[in-house]
Amino acid sequence: MLRSIKQLYGDKLGTSDGEIGHIKDFYFDDQNWAIRYLVVDTGSWLPGRLVLISPHAFGNFHQDGDCLLVNLTRQQIENSPAIETHKPVSRQYEEEYFRYYGWPSYWTGGGMGLMDGLSTVPPAHLIPVEHANEGGNLLDRDDPHLRSTRDMGGYHIQTSAAEIGQVTDVIIDDKSWTIRHLLVQTGHWFAEKEIVISPKHIDRISYEESKVFVNVSVEAIKDAPEYHVPPLGEAFHNTQNFK
Repeated sequence: MLRSIKQLYGDKLGTSDGEIGHIKDFYFDDQNWAIRYLVVDTGSWLPGRLVLISPHAFGNFHQDGDCLLVNLTRQQIENSPAIETHKPVSRQYEEEYFRYYGWPSYWTGGGMGLMDGLSTVPPAHLIPVEHANEGGNLLDRDDPHLRSTRDMGGYHIQTSAAEIGQVTDVIIDDKSWTIRHLLVQTGHWFAEKEIVISPKHIDRISYEESKVFVNVSVEAIKDAPEYHVPPLGEAFHNTQNFK
């Protein structure tokens, strides 16, 4: 089932022994376009702390009202490796995190196991440790390919000819935990409509410029069907590819 990331912000997360907080953000891998972590604000339970929850913890995406259920206990989450929220996620932290939970790591091709269809190809930027430059430890480096879906809001969409709009939402598949579409609000030159753009049409993202560069023509954007995210509880309709 397709889901709007924006509609999931603020949703509560619960375990078999109580609530653990609410969804603050998602971290995705911008090479494989897969959600790697939910960022959870633990509120009054663990004041001042954010924790990361991997899709491994969900199995089937089960929502009870505005509460999503995870297959963990509060004690497991409380004792999980603490993350420094003011710093990017490091590979060293991820190694410790996956070792703590006993899950296969996505960057070694171990897959997500619980989610059929999730890409398990190791990110291309990962070089075997034995080939690391002298004096450098890859496990101490930040992962430049883990990015925030919340931060993507407002990024400009750039074609080869013109800037055509801004990202307003991210649409994910809750079985594979992959990003299926970016929801884009086009500018006034394009009738101020919302359209979707698949990652296969994205050439690159410039985080310095806050831009997403796409291999779609301006004419295709103009002819693209308008798309509306359905209200909560209603199914998404099928999307069309660009002609």
